[in-house]
Amino acid sequence: MLAAAPSAWPAADDKASGNAAGQTDATQAAAKAEAGFQPLFDGKSLNNWEGREGFWRAEDGCIVGETKEQFGGPNTFLVYKGDAPSDFELRFEYRMHGGNSGVQYRSKLIDPEHPKLFRVGGYQADFDAQNTFSGIVYDEAGVAGGRGIMAERGTKVTYEKNGEKKVEKLPMSNQELGAAIKKGDWNQYVVIVKGDHLIHKINGNTTSEVIDHSDKAVKKGIMALQLHQGPPMKVEFRNMRIKRLDGSSEK
Repeated sequence: MLAAAPSAWPAADDKASGNAAGQTDATQAAAKAEAGFQPLFDGKSLNNWEGREGFWRAEDGCIVGETKEQFGGPNTFLVYKGDAPSDFELRFEYRMHGGNSGVQYRSKLIDPEHPKLFRVGGYQADFDAQNTFSGIVYDEAGVAGGRGIMAERGTKVTYEKNGEKKVEKLPMSNQELGAAIKKGDWNQYVVIVKGDHLIHKINGNTTSEVIDHSDKAVKKGIMALQLHQGPPMKVEFRNMRIKRLDGSSEK
């Protein structure tokens, strides 16, 4: 008979047990991080979404927007028809193949005389295939006061009630943030909106912030996905989910 191993020695399966414990901790942490989030897309259909015919489809677990030839515009959007809270955290992944896109929030349908064009304006979480604008806060169609690019990548901008604009630098520069965004591959985007504070993050990095005390600020509205006019492009969205934050009870 072999002698028993000294009690100080680890049991043969201690490492495996440690890995299992680590995996359990990671799983629990991931579940906690996703607590309260609700899916915006069922992964197989465009139920609860509406957009211009022939431009949008559900495919391979993604929402796909595509223009297969030069698109004369105007910019068109896939509009979410469900509950769009005023204060929320939105998480999704995107992949670009040419062109420019973005996610509208606290926005509204414009051009009521041509409803089938699905034109939308308001705050936009912007991104593009070349990573020139990815991560900025943009005022689409001037609905948020005609302010265009409201915060460049790498900046935090405060709009005061008296019209003054204060620009501060974020910890990471425009160049550093751009280098962390993958071209032609999946990127993780987070939009956090609470009260007058708008925060955009890509791949875990805060790319831009706006604090909008202005009378031009938009307090609530719809959510939508963009296809930009111009050369042929394709954009894919997946894992879209949203969490209502405190005080956001509007529907």
